[in-house]
Amino acid sequence: MDNRPSPAAPIWKRNIYRVVFEADTRAGQLFDILLLLAILLSVLAVMLESVSSINAQYGPALRVVEWVFTVVFLVEYMVRLLIVRRPLRYVLSWLGLIDLVAIVPSLLVLVLAGSHYLLVVRTVRLLRVFRIFKLGQFIGEGEFILNALKASRFKILVFLSSVLTLTVLMGTFMYVLEGGQNGFTSIPKSVYWAVVTLTTVGYGDISPVTVLGQTLAALLMIMGYAIIAVPTGIVSAQMSRSQAAAVPAAGATAAETAAAPAAPAYKQARCSRCQSAGHRPDANFCWHCGGPV
Repeated sequence: MDNRPSPAAPIWKRNIYRVVFEADTRAGQLFDILLLLAILLSVLAVMLESVSSINAQYGPALRVVEWVFTVVFLVEYMVRLLIVRRPLRYVLSWLGLIDLVAIVPSLLVLVLAGSHYLLVVRTVRLLRVFRIFKLGQFIGEGEFILNALKASRFKILVFLSSVLTLTVLMGTFMYVLEGGQNGFTSIPKSVYWAVVTLTTVGYGDISPVTVLGQTLAALLMIMGYAIIAVPTGIVSAQMSRSQAAAVPAAGATAAETAAAPAAPAYKQARCSRCQSAGHRPDANFCWHCGGPV
């Protein structure tokens, strides 16, 4: 069921909904960009605090920055609950749960020491970046391989964002499990270890000692073998698709080939039920859950 404000709702509520939940307007795109910057800066503050030399000099200031961003995210979350028609539906949606998880670690600090490092889970919210792009056709001119790379750039960006999120989370978990006594002296250094392990480089300058750490490292190594093949497959598939599209249909005249319609652009409005995007311009229902768009 549609979770937009009802037609009888105040106009300010409907306008705020369009800015916060959709990216069809310049205001909506600007809101998403500012939100992404806030997420990046908040995660950067947490990572810098884990470096002992920086923490010794700027620790109090970094903790203030963390709380400022936490208040910002809390206000944003409350605004989302205020403007939707059914707040509980939003809370239980996957994006709503991610928004909530981004706030909870800060509150856990009050009862659980060291839990503020879990604030790096905010990187998951960076998936919102794909709302501000138009995922339309990938048609251009130029060299064949360059075109294939350009056409695959969003898929590769999704892949790299997923890998970045995975390495940050794995590095943080390893920092918590192993600690400085085993060489994992900070989150950035632990993320470096995760990158080296995931790419199967294996310098060996840092290695886990505990059973849990070694188990996590083994899982990351296995994931590395599967992940390495993904970019090659994406580009290869795009090259094959582009080559097939370059061959005119059998029996088609030059005029018919030139008059073939281009792939339609996708609208940026998201489904209010499942938050999916990438709908066709003529779509009235969500491709994912069937809800209204």
